Amino acid sequence: MRDIADALRRWRAAGAAFAVATVVEVRGSAPRQPGAAMAVAASGEVVGSVSGGCVEGAVYEAAVEAIRTGVPALESYGISDDDAFAVGLTCGGIIDLVIVPYPARRPFAAAEVNVDPPAQMDPRVHAEADEQRRQRRAGDALDAVLAALATDDTVALVTVVGGGGLGSQVAVWPDRTMGSSGVAGLDVAAVDDARGLLAAGRSGLRRYGPRGQRRPDAIGVFVQSFAPPPRMLVFGAIDYAAAMVRLGRFLGYRVTVCDARPVFATARRFPDADEVVCERPVAFLARAAVDARTVICVLTHDPKFDIPVLCAALRSPAHYVGAMGSRRTHVDRLRRLRASGVAEDALARLHSPIGLDLGSRTPEETAISIAAEIIQSRWGGSGRPLRATDGRIHADHGEPPNPSESSESSERVEWVEPLADLVADPRGRAEGAGRQDG
Repeated sequence: MRDIADALRRWRAAGAAFAVATVVEVRGSAPRQPGAAMAVAASGEVVGSVSGGCVEGAVYEAAVEAIRTGVPALESYGISDDDAFAVGLTCGGIIDLVIVPYPARRPFAAAEVNVDPPAQMDPRVHAEADEQRRQRRAGDALDAVLAALATDDTVALVTVVGGGGLGSQVAVWPDRTMGSSGVAGLDVAAVDDARGLLAAGRSGLRRYGPRGQRRPDAIGVFVQSFAPPPRMLVFGAIDYAAAMVRLGRFLGYRVTVCDARPVFATARRFPDADEVVCERPVAFLARAAVDARTVICVLTHDPKFDIPVLCAALRSPAHYVGAMGSRRTHVDRLRRLRASGVAEDALARLHSPIGLDLGSRTPEETAISIAAEIIQSRWGGSGRPLRATDGRIHADHGEPPNPSESSESSERVEWVEPLADLVADPRGRAEGAGRQDG
């Protein structure tokens, strides 16, 4: 949703009709995970992706039909379909999607939205009024979520993916809600669970009975959490930092560059950074917001800066802490950190020398090796070539990436080749500038 939010805001502002298809569950291997979204406008414009190309054509047709009828749909694609060869996932998985249409915006009469139809009203009119209320609530919930995303507010979008309330949506904040499933008991249970998932920064599918009972075989409700982007803190305003900033932004991080030298810590040198701070790294880290999603890359290459900031970083809840340097520098760094009182379990968290062994030379290549290690540390991959492994490619978080391999081969690889050697030329690259052995 975050990736297609700009287009949805534009369509809503223009009053255009469109439909949003969202992945709510994945079984087996699939290229996109729950929360991946694709939107289709009545004009034919398409944004986003739900499968990386495998089933987009079929989803497009289903979205066009939802726009035409105004009726939400729940669709499955994969090896279980009769026409799997035609539109199924070539990777062998199955994905379930909910498709929610948003009709062209028009004024709603008060009677259509706020007044219950009289008992003697034609059932078809009664159903149409109910559907109008559902559409209005879903549109309001979507507008609220889009506004929250624009300001990096923390919000969750709850979508009913089963039963008579299919397509109903609720926007959920820690302290308020907007929208409704149309079932009071279901709202209470779903909102309660949504707040729990939101606090953990997770999305997920939950199932409830018609009155909100937590039952595994009943109405599905998909909770999509939107927390502010995770932070990447890059210490050291060098050319490697510039490459890391660009890649960090590409991966969805909010990137800050920090360096104590005012001549180098400038927005002009780092136009892709969200923030450039001229301050001693350890002082900035002491006041920075660091959580379990934060990534810290120490590229200062100077013990008087990197030892204090690494001491603080390794005691923080940051997900990843990496430091650039040669193996000689790494040995000296460990000695200094131990002398500063850093415990062994904290030292075990340190990724140094930083990055995976890709044979990197240039700052851009080194940034890719660092990004690869960050991804590997997040999802638990082996870091080995996929052609040398078997089992599931897209393992769940914490699950061994290749269950069919022996436990020995699934352990973290100890990289023995040096990545690169940094020559500390503050103006940019110098001879051998793709290396880390300073």
